[in-house]
Amino acid sequence: MIVVQYVVPVTDGIRGRWRALPRRARAALVLYAAGFLEGTGAHAADLARGGLHAYAGFGPLPLQVFFVALIVLDPLAAVLILRVRPAGIRLATAVMTLDVLANWYANRSWVVAHPTALLRPVGLPPITLFGLFVVATAPALLRAVRGSATADLDMARPPSIRKDAARQSGPDGNGAHR
Repeated sequence: MIVVQYVVPVTDGIRGRWRALPRRARAALVLYAAGFLEGTGAHAADLARGGLHAYAGFGPLPLQVFFVALIVLDPLAAVLILRVRPAGIRLATAVMTLDVLANWYANRSWVVAHPTALLRPVGLPPITLFGLFVVATAPALLRAVRGSATADLDMARPPSIRKDAARQSGPDGNGAHR
C-alpha cells in the first residue's frame, strides 16, 4: 500500500496551511477562534467594569487570577489557532478545560440552588458546550494540522540531494570516504 503524505512547504505561509486543511477542520478552527475572541470580549468587558477585582466574588485568589489571565490567554489561543499552529489547539484545550472547571467550581452553590437556571442560553451552558466541543475535536484537529502546519512540528522533508551526491557518498554509496 502506498501512503502519500501531503506537506505544505514552509514558504507557503498561513494561506497554504489553511488551504491544506479539510473543510471540517477549517470550520472547527473558525469556531475555536470565534469562541476565544468572544471570551476575550467578555473578559475585557468584565475588567472594564470591575477592574482587576472584577472576579473578587469568584472564589479563591487562584481562580480570580486565572479569570483575569484569560484576557491574555484567550486572544493568544485565537491568534495561534488562526495561524494554524498545533500549539494553539493545545492551548485552547488547556484553557477551556481549566475555564469550564473553574466556572463550575465558582458557580457550584448557584447551580445547586437553581438547577433550572442551567437551561438558560447564557453563563455555564455555552461555556461548557464550547469546552466540550474543543476537547472533543482537539485530537482530530491536531492530526489535520500536523499535515499542514510545519513551523513547530517535525516536518517530513525529502532528503537533500546534491548534484555530486554519488561522488560525495563514497564508493559504496554509504557516506564512507577513503
